[in-house]
Amino acid sequence: MEANDISFENLPKAVAHLVNELAEIKSLVVKGQSPTVPQKRVPIGIEEACRMIGKAKPTVYALVRKRLLPCYKNGKKLYFFEDELLEWIAKGKKKTLSEIESEAETEYNKRKNLRR
Repeated sequence: MEANDISFENLPKAVAHLVNELAEIKSLVVKGQSPTVPQKRVPIGIEEACRMIGKAKPTVYALVRKRLLPCYKNGKKLYFFEDELLEWIAKGKKKTLSEIESEAETEYNKRKNLRR
């Protein structure tokens, strides 16, 4: 609805339109989505990647050679994306003792119920 279309007769329609727009914005905020343009992914070099993951250059080169660390190569240079490195770090999470116990108990109860 255009701002020019608002008149006394169209006021109920304009209010309804605004309510719908507000509800849509609210749903985006609740979902955690931003109505803005998504950010571009900017590649980083090996030095910054080393600082980010806390490893020395030779270690990073070894991880790349073994194809354990996500990277991109253009010519002789290696490039990395921050989100991929953070995801790589997150995949290496060690389970806590309580998480292991909880999983074991759940699995035990499943098998116990199957035997009945």
